[in-house]
Amino acid sequence: MWKGTLVSIHIADTAGAPMKPLRSVRAVAGKGLEGDRYCKEEGFYSWFRGPLREISLIEAEVLERLAQDHHIQLEPGETRRNLVTQGVPLGHLIGRTFRVGEVLLRGVEICEPCQHLVEVTGKKALLSSLIHRGGLHAQILTDGLLTIGDEIAPEA
Repeated sequence: MWKGTLVSIHIADTAGAPMKPLRSVRAVAGKGLEGDRYCKEEGFYSWFRGPLREISLIEAEVLERLAQDHHIQLEPGETRRNLVTQGVPLGHLIGRTFRVGEVLLRGVEICEPCQHLVEVTGKKALLSSLIHRGGLHAQILTDGLLTIGDEIAPEA
């Protein structure tokens, strides 16, 4: 069984606004991260109702591979994902329940890169470089505080 770590947290107030790094943030079950555009239903994809936009995650290892394999430097906040993980096989969490610190999440689907990400970052090569590696959309099942350094593990 694997265990990983939460290494970065980001939110944006409104669609297209720069992502702000945070040390901790409150997760609201069925809504999103407190202060984030999707929790306030002001995100680029807020027209889509459902659990897909509650929280998004990406692996730090993917960012490292982007730099090594494609010479694309992408800061954690530039990914437009809320959480950056280390040592977590996000692709294996679709349909599975897992815990980030005190918060329970359920993986919903792979978060494929989109044209909006390219428009916001100006990095055209992101689309092809992040296919099937763009992270995970998840549903927030319980309220709680997320803090950098929290352990991430599957629920038994």
